[in-house]
Amino acid sequence: MAMPISTMRGAAVVAVALAALSVSCGTSSKGSASPGGSSAPSSAPAAAPSASGSAAPTGSAPAAPPASRTPSAQSSEPVSLVRDAFAGLQATLGESCTPGNCAYFLGRVYDELHRMDAAMKADPKGPGHFPEPIALIEKLDAELAGDRSFENLKQHQTLLISTRDKINVWMQGHPDDYR
Repeated sequence: MAMPISTMRGAAVVAVALAALSVSCGTSSKGSASPGGSSAPSSAPAAAPSASGSAAPTGSAPAAPPASRTPSAQSSEPVSLVRDAFAGLQATLGESCTPGNCAYFLGRVYDELHRMDAAMKADPKGPGHFPEPIALIEKLDAELAGDRSFENLKQHQTLLISTRDKINVWMQGHPDDYR
C-alpha cells in the first residue's frame, strides 16, 4: 500500500514541477522582452509556494500568474511577436529554392516577411521604429502587385530573397535585440 501513495506523491511532484516550469518558461520569455524584467521575480515566489504545497494550491497557482501577467503581456506581446516573426524569417536563411521544394520555400519566405511586417506595425513603439524593413516589404509588394502565385514569386525570386536578407541584416544591427 505504501507503493501507490509514493507513486501518487511522485506524480504530484512531477505535475507541480511541470506546472512551475511552464509558468516559469512563459514568464521568462515575457520577462526578457520587457525592459524592467519585473514580471519574472513577481511570479517566481508564486511558483515556489505551489511547489512545496499540496495538490490543492497547485490548482490555484496557475490561476494567479495569468492575472498578474495580463498587464505585462499586453505591453510586451507585440515585441515578442516581432521576435517570433524574426525567428521565423531567420529560419528560412538556411533554405534555398530546390526543384522539389521551391514553391514551398518561396511561399514561406513571402509569408514570413508579411508576418514580420504585421508584427512590426503592431509593435508598441510603432511602425516608425522599423522604417527600413517596412519600406522594403512595401517595395516588394508593389513589384508583386498582389500576385503571390508560385510563378510570380519565382519571377521575383531575387527581390524576395534580397528583401529577406536586407531585413535580416537591419534587424541584427537594430539597437533592440530581436534575436
